[in-house]
Amino acid sequence: MMKLSSGELSAELENLQGWSIKDEKLHKEFQFADFNEAFGFMTKAAAECEKMNHHPEWFNVYNKLVIDLTTHDAGGITQNDINLAKILNSLV
Repeated sequence: MMKLSSGELSAELENLQGWSIKDEKLHKEFQFADFNEAFGFMTKAAAECEKMNHHPEWFNVYNKLVIDLTTHDAGGITQNDINLAKILNSLV
């Protein structure tokens, strides 16, 4: 998988609600009603990540979840990261 160009990435970001670029990774912060809702989302997300064999960097505290996506093998953000971001948005 090839790293997206800055132009390709900008075009994709227009269709990814809530996602931005932070530290050269696709970044989003989710907030849920409580820990149970956050953990439920993480459980659903984990199943989708396994299907894709593409795993996010994430950090959870109580009702907040921070997700960063990058494809280490490609040295940056790829279409795989975009696809996973779209799936994650659809799970909320």
